[in-house]
Amino acid sequence: MTKPDRPAEKPPEQVYTLLVQLGQSDDLPKGATGAGLLLYAPGADEAGAVRDAVAVLKQADVRPLDVTSYGTLSERLAAGDHIPQDEQDLMARALAENAVIVAQKTWFTDDADDD
Repeated sequence: MTKPDRPAEKPPEQVYTLLVQLGQSDDLPKGATGAGLLLYAPGADEAGAVRDAVAVLKQADVRPLDVTSYGTLSERLAAGDHIPQDEQDLMARALAENAVIVAQKTWFTDDADDD
């Protein structure tokens, strides 16, 4: 007698730190040529966190050009990153609310003094 196949257990969600680069659009301030967003996004894996974050941004009519992942909290700590408590609190909130959290935004301009 064979046992029925059990569905594979889903890995627990973790929060990934993502840096998203945006190109020029109507939603940026006058003079801005692009922007960078630091996000905390939950996901069962890195690819899922990136997909979900990009989907949320597209719903807000924001078009990401590039996404760089810096890993999970544990990966960042293992790499020697110093992560202030307020950032860790935002990561915990992203996980608890299953939400993408924008932690920081930076506008880019052609004027080096404004970046």
